[in-house]
Amino acid sequence: MPLRVAAISFLNPAPLLYNFEHEPTATQLRKDYELHYTSPAACAHELLTDEADLGLIPIASLTPELAIVPGCTIASQHEVRSILLLLKNPANLPTREALQQVRTVAADAASRSSQAYTHILFERFHNAHPAFVEQPADPLPMLATADAALLIGDPALLARERRTQIDAALHEPLLWLDLAALWREHTGLPWVAAVWALRPESLARSGVTAQQLIADLTTGRDNGMAHIEELVREWTPRLPVSPETIRTYLTRNIHYTLDPDCLRAIELFRTLAAEIGALPPMPNLNILS
Repeated sequence: MPLRVAAISFLNPAPLLYNFEHEPTATQLRKDYELHYTSPAACAHELLTDEADLGLIPIASLTPELAIVPGCTIASQHEVRSILLLLKNPANLPTREALQQVRTVAADAASRSSQAYTHILFERFHNAHPAFVEQPADPLPMLATADAALLIGDPALLARERRTQIDAALHEPLLWLDLAALWREHTGLPWVAAVWALRPESLARSGVTAQQLIADLTTGRDNGMAHIEELVREWTPRLPVSPETIRTYLTRNIHYTLDPDCLRAIELFRTLAAEIGALPPMPNLNILS
């Protein structure tokens, strides 16, 4: 029985999914993996409810029962560009003071991790406690009803492309803050969005070994990174952004290797999120071996 794989339908995992989508590897992998696409939150839901065996899920959705597959991640070493916090700043305050003035945040519901990171930013780093309201990912309607807007994934990239129009339409100063850069500033660690997570009992049903799974996913990542120009050509018609924006995003903004710093970042994120009550405690990471 093939492993049921839930994947994210955004630009950022494109290199991780390259071998699943391109021949000759796609046909070979279909013997062991059955892939479908959904949102980050839905990936996690399917994995937790046994509708999927393997998922590229937000780190906020990890549980002790799920095993992190080593090797691959969606992270950022500095600025990620696709996690965007927009703040209305009519008094032209410095960033720290502007963050402390926020009372309401309109949040894209697509990822629990991004919301939890934002809670940590306000509550742990700036001693602010805004109310969060989930809304569709459209910056102007979000800012019409809230002091700040949280956008993730492709909607954040598209908002950056429309920055001039958004600034002009708002008629007041607006701060454009990169959540990954803020996390790095406060912790000195990478920002980590998602990892491959597995229901370990599913390996026995599929006949796929842990070593094969790790090798298949890391080989796919490496092959994807070796074919960035092909991915740029494929994604340019799908998103109204320039090829150079896509190329820079995949090669400089996103970090795809789950290294020790990324694991430390996940541990710190889960600790801080538990301390403020944003997520349940998770004492230890379960790493597949």
